[in-house]
Amino acid sequence: MSIPPALLDRARAAARPQVTGSVTGAMGLTLTVDGLSAAVGDLVEINPTDRPLLAEVVAVGRDRLTCMPLGTLSGVHAGAPVRATGMPLQVPVGEELLGRVLDGLGRPVDGGPPLGSRVSYVDLASETPHALTRTRVEEPLTFGVRALDTLVPCGKGQRLGIFAGSGVGKSSLLAQITRGTDADVRVIGLIGERGREVREFLEENLGPDGMARTVVVVATSDEPPLVRLKAAFVATRIAESFRDEGRDVLLLMDSITRTAMAQREVGLSAGEPPATRGYPPSVFAMLPQLLEKAGTGTTGSITGLYTVLVEGDDHNEPIADTARSILDGHIVLTRKLATVGHFPAIDVLESISRVATAVVPPAQMADAREVRRLMGALRDVKELIEIGAYQAGSDPLVDRARGLAPHIEAFLQQPLGESTPAPESWAWLQRIVRST
Repeated sequence: MSIPPALLDRARAAARPQVTGSVTGAMGLTLTVDGLSAAVGDLVEINPTDRPLLAEVVAVGRDRLTCMPLGTLSGVHAGAPVRATGMPLQVPVGEELLGRVLDGLGRPVDGGPPLGSRVSYVDLASETPHALTRTRVEEPLTFGVRALDTLVPCGKGQRLGIFAGSGVGKSSLLAQITRGTDADVRVIGLIGERGREVREFLEENLGPDGMARTVVVVATSDEPPLVRLKAAFVATRIAESFRDEGRDVLLLMDSITRTAMAQREVGLSAGEPPATRGYPPSVFAMLPQLLEKAGTGTTGSITGLYTVLVEGDDHNEPIADTARSILDGHIVLTRKLATVGHFPAIDVLESISRVATAVVPPAQMADAREVRRLMGALRDVKELIEIGAYQAGSDPLVDRARGLAPHIEAFLQQPLGESTPAPESWAWLQRIVRST
């Protein structure tokens, strides 16, 4: 019988002679340790016999380690003993995680029973599938949201960004997608969320039915920056394990911006120079490393939905601009639609899916393009109509768009608790296009 590699690593780490170092200093988010040998990425335990504090080695010198704590430094003093664990952070994976809520390090926080024997532990670090081993994105993945399934269609293994300012409905849209999707498994990463909103999201937006096939990883805004950063990779690693089993996984992360902010805190504390808007270079190196882990593999797929919190509703700020260049499409939510009660507040004309033609039949794509054309024509003359300067009959396309505008609006608006099957959405869209 073969022994899993992760189990062997843990056994070897437990069998190593115990060598203890000591804390020599702590400043900001980092601490220094002397008298200990460890590799970058390994975990160490501070005060291992009394409420141990985990820290990760982020830099090594000739005789000194620089570590970043996975908790608060309160109570840590110079000379505090430090023990090397001999291995990096490991996270649980397996079917038993479905329906559970984990913290940023993969530990259950929902008050449920301890994780049992059906869970295995793997290293957080994993290899990104090689570009030539990935299967092509050719199958649609439905969300149950009419505006998305028809006008911004998503394929299994695609990565989409949801770009919006604060309070425009990103989390509500994610919950609606979670309940309406036909993915096998859903993994949700709530990174940097307000503590008040977490339980509300789980109980009201998801509910028992939504949680049944879902794993939730939570790191609230008061957690140390390294824990918030790790939470994004923990959620992704759990999704990867399901993909490797041949499952179609929907990975939803809210938000990639707060993940980047956590990396900024880590990078600046490690001595990196600030670059664009205070973000150090490591932020722009981390984003593709995280986002490229989603997608198709040799078997299974991870469809990634990443919310991007645009600062000041500026869709060209550094994180939004970088994420947009990496992802396979973007969904734009606008405050203008949200303030008039249009939900979900998706600006269809500013949203795009880069795999739409690969996952949607030509006849349906033609219907979607026609609706976009009508909406675009109406937008171009919106100001003229509002001031009464447009004369009926001036443009047949605009006249038709004005007549169909109420039907298109009704199609695009959808209550939070409502899910529409994709065939029904396409039939509705076709009725709009075929009407005169």
